[in-house]
Amino acid sequence: MSSPFEVVALAASAGGLNALTHVLAALPGDFPAALVVVQHLDPRHRSLMADILSRRTALPVKEAIDGDQLQPGRAYVAPPNRHLLVNPDRTISLTQTQLVHFVRPSADLLFESTAASFKERAIAVVLSGSGHDGAMGVRAIKKMGGTVIVQDAKNAEFAGMPQAAEATGIVDFVLSLDEIAPALQKLCTEPDD
Repeated sequence: MSSPFEVVALAASAGGLNALTHVLAALPGDFPAALVVVQHLDPRHRSLMADILSRRTALPVKEAIDGDQLQPGRAYVAPPNRHLLVNPDRTISLTQTQLVHFVRPSADLLFESTAASFKERAIAVVLSGSGHDGAMGVRAIKKMGGTVIVQDAKNAEFAGMPQAAEATGIVDFVLSLDEIAPALQKLCTEPDD
């Protein structure tokens, strides 16, 4: 049985490590879609994010490398100071093009490339974070027929990113942190109509 979705793109900023850990820890090791993760990080430090997440989830987690091939049931984390883009051939590109909304990696660029590459087979998830990165990207996901999930700003450590995404008026689901993983599991395992 193939999943109706191929890629789940998750974005977070301040407070995001807790939110990402919470969501990924609740997903099974045989999750049927690839997961790509952007978290705003200090570019001056080596990131331990992939190591931290991999200790808390059944999913294999790795820091993305340019040219990585997306595999279902694996999570790919953007390295610090690199935008992560997904391509139609299921590979990852890392770039150091200019900052978007003063950040790199950018949720908007991740979501826009995911929308262009996977159209209705893409899910965007916006988690805790300050600022409004991700709001433009969720528009791209919706325009191409994808699905958008936003963490309920009321229970996000930092409400900026979830509020900005929700303010677009095109979000499919606004969910508490506890509801996001079960929703992803349900969306990705229900047979395609």
